[in-house]
Amino acid sequence: MAWVEWGRSEHPLVVCAHGLTRSGRDFDFLAHALAPRYHVVCPDILGRGQSDWLVDPAGYAYPCYLSDMTTLISRFGSPPTLWIGTSMGGLIGMFMAALPGSPVQYLIMNDVGPFIEDASLESIRNYVGDTPLFSDYSAAKAQILDRYADFGPIPESRQDHLVQSSIKSDPESGGFRFHYDPAIGLSLQATAGQDVELWPVWESLTIPVLVLRGERSGLLSRETAHRMSMRPGTTVIEVKECGHAPSLMKEDQIDLVRSWIASIL
Repeated sequence: MAWVEWGRSEHPLVVCAHGLTRSGRDFDFLAHALAPRYHVVCPDILGRGQSDWLVDPAGYAYPCYLSDMTTLISRFGSPPTLWIGTSMGGLIGMFMAALPGSPVQYLIMNDVGPFIEDASLESIRNYVGDTPLFSDYSAAKAQILDRYADFGPIPESRQDHLVQSSIKSDPESGGFRFHYDPAIGLSLQATAGQDVELWPVWESLTIPVLVLRGERSGLLSRETAHRMSMRPGTTVIEVKECGHAPSLMKEDQIDLVRSWIASIL
């Protein structure tokens, strides 16, 4: 498993975990902002980015992700850890925080919660296995900016970063493909027709949590976010001009995250 580190190892540990089809490079701008005070680690979860693809796609599942992340944190001595997770990465963080003796002592869940209607996952199921060949960079950029339009406005100077972290070169054609293994979505297909219901896990948490919700989110409903806010120690903030999920590439979003972290760590 590949990862990128920012900051000094003696500083408080922050782990940033990406969404289903994304990579750790989504957090480059946030990590850069946090690096003066924190040791930030941004992994590419297996099957994505620079990490290996699994021979057996059954390993693309939460039990394996939890094992991998536990091992990763242990490499740094398993200190008290702040976890920032977008979508899938947020659920991994929630599961991690619920484990007995977990090093995850602070949690930011970016546009995800313990209840997800199955219908909300349908669009993800539809695109995750679709890995087209892009003839050139401009074709890749056009489709990626369209696919991730719900991230909200991304500064033009940072759009190429989003695109470049979404693709890899295809040596046979000279074009580009998405960076992830299409098999990462098989577990979603296997649970089609079932809502995600994890309230007992959520309610077992006793740590400070920040929940970010895109104001147009189709994954984290206002009703779910409101119920999450009832748990002591939870702060819920709705992020304007985006759906699923806030990119955390805009300065106002970065400042929001940095301010909350500074208030508790």
